[in-house]
Amino acid sequence: MLSLTRLNILREVVQRGSFSAAAEALDYTQSAVSQAVGRLEAETGAALLVRDRRGVRPTVAGATLLGHADAILSQVRAAEDDLAAVLGVRGGRLRLASFPSAGSTLIPQAVAAFRRLHPDVELSLGEGEPEAIAPRLRAGEFDLALLFEFPGEDQQSTGLDKTALIHDPMWVALPVDHKLARKHNLALIDLRDQDWVQTSPRSACARHVISVCREAGFEPRVSFESDDYDTVQGLVAAGVGVALIPRLALSHRRPGLVVRRLAPENPVRSVFAATPRAPAVLPAAQEMLRILSQRAHEFVALGED
Repeated sequence: MLSLTRLNILREVVQRGSFSAAAEALDYTQSAVSQAVGRLEAETGAALLVRDRRGVRPTVAGATLLGHADAILSQVRAAEDDLAAVLGVRGGRLRLASFPSAGSTLIPQAVAAFRRLHPDVELSLGEGEPEAIAPRLRAGEFDLALLFEFPGEDQQSTGLDKTALIHDPMWVALPVDHKLARKHNLALIDLRDQDWVQTSPRSACARHVISVCREAGFEPRVSFESDDYDTVQGLVAAGVGVALIPRLALSHRRPGLVVRRLAPENPVRSVFAATPRAPAVLPAAQEMLRILSQRAHEFVALGED
């Protein structure tokens, strides 16, 4: 029977182009990597690699074997995950994902708390906007993800199980010396003649800002765009425009910036944790859901803004 360890070593050698690079990536000695490939060639009865001045590349036999390697190793990882689910939160891995503003506020302390309680679980974190993360969550690339939706938009949660965390209002951000900064409850129409700073048009937040402005009777005059809310804050603080910024993105506020609520109400997005719809959620994911819910409650209770 083929050795899975040696099969993985062969894959690393081919992907990285050399024995030394594979050894470094796997934290093995170069000699151990060479011996493993030699033993695999002995097991298969075929030369699997060609070594020349251009580096290392697979033979026809090697390429055939590698064609099955990803599927074999992926199936083994799936079996390990299923076993971890049976045994409980005592090992295995938990693959998280989050959109950036939740990743900088809710996620760090939740991850720290989880690691204190379950140090043997391997954690990883991916980041992106919900429209990029949700399909990967449904495909099984992640075990749990933080996502958000605006009212009337539920496409991100289709086919997923949701755990509500917080309602995240969008507040008006103004330069501290702006004439409207003295008003503590602005109406959206008050901003119709302003230059705007917002995220790129493809983002859900930008689409919603444009939608609520149109409902208020005007088209926002967008002068600057950035998908980094710290950059958006910096541009507003520099006096080049106004913006609607989610509360989660205002935990670390730039000097020279003030935020105001909108009357009669702020636009709000719903932030939730999602898991793939399956017969059973991994115990590690269930534990992280519990911790995230607690962290979200603390965020709201402490008025972190």
